[in-house]
Amino acid sequence: MDFSEDIFRYDEQAILRLRSLYKQFGYTQYRMSRFEEYAMYAENKAFLASGDILAFTGAGGKLMALRPDVTLSIVKNTKDSDGQNKLYYNENVYRHDGYEFKEQMQIGVECIGEIDIYSMAEVLLLAKKSLEALGDSTCLDVSHMGYIRGLLKSEGLGQKQREQLLRRISEKNLPELSALCKEYGLDGVFRDKVAALAALYGPYGEVVADLRLISVNEETEEALNELEQLHTVLAKLGAERKINLDFSIVNDLSYYSGIIFQGYIEGIPTKALSGGRYDELLRKFGKRSNAIGFAVYLNLLERLSQPHSGAEVDVLLLYGENTSPEELARTISSLTAAGQSVRAQRGAPGEIRYKKLLDV
Repeated sequence: MDFSEDIFRYDEQAILRLRSLYKQFGYTQYRMSRFEEYAMYAENKAFLASGDILAFTGAGGKLMALRPDVTLSIVKNTKDSDGQNKLYYNENVYRHDGYEFKEQMQIGVECIGEIDIYSMAEVLLLAKKSLEALGDSTCLDVSHMGYIRGLLKSEGLGQKQREQLLRRISEKNLPELSALCKEYGLDGVFRDKVAALAALYGPYGEVVADLRLISVNEETEEALNELEQLHTVLAKLGAERKINLDFSIVNDLSYYSGIIFQGYIEGIPTKALSGGRYDELLRKFGKRSNAIGFAVYLNLLERLSQPHSGAEVDVLLLYGENTSPEELARTISSLTAAGQSVRAQRGAPGEIRYKKLLDV
């Protein structure tokens, strides 16, 4: 489908392309309120990209919040199902960027219900296609919290110790990672394995041998088997290229239970897409379903949008104080009926870009 830049802004074109993509794979649009009860977000702050929540008092005295996250709202309002709910959304969220609260546009997908290998591969495929719809040079980096959890579990670490190690893994800070392992009394074999995992990066075929050497228990083997199956399905879909494994991508173990991923577009210095499997979040809402999804951060696309050097309008129609309104109306009607875009303006043309200039 052609989304002409003469009609749509860059971000509008992006939204239309992505909505068309998700509909093509059978996802239906989900709409929601701009706000929910504050308590829901406060109880799940660890799941939020930013812990800050913009709250206000509702008409009935109940504390409400402008939506800082879409997934939480979808999980809360989606019923358990024996099948699958395949949803996409196009919504604003309200987050603190370190300086102030800002309204940010997101578009993304959620697959909730019975999640199998194909379901996960399809979401990864859609994430990859979403990036490619927005930029010429992209990559999708994938991690697996089950593999990381299994490796850390092998040493019987406490929660605080796991969190500290996860932080160093995410930073790829190998000296501090090694120092922490020594501080916690962890043996040299484990230190070598966790350092190798933090440094690992590349396509599945290039790093799978290293992953097998690092694997320590049934949980890491299950995660490795899942990654192998995903690679096989993605190859069948023709989508295995520009997907890398990167275990420095980590997230909260109490929410994320399987693959997690981040997407990048050349020209944007930070991740433009993030997602993963978050079964544990549904358990916190008392639901038995599983779930996987991702969000695209459309507010970042302004970094890719280039000023359009062509005409903004076909005809710039200048008129003065003595111009007859009837004559002006007839001229505009004639031009628009012929399929031309017209801007009627009193006075000088200014900086408007046009193909043809008329005075009446």
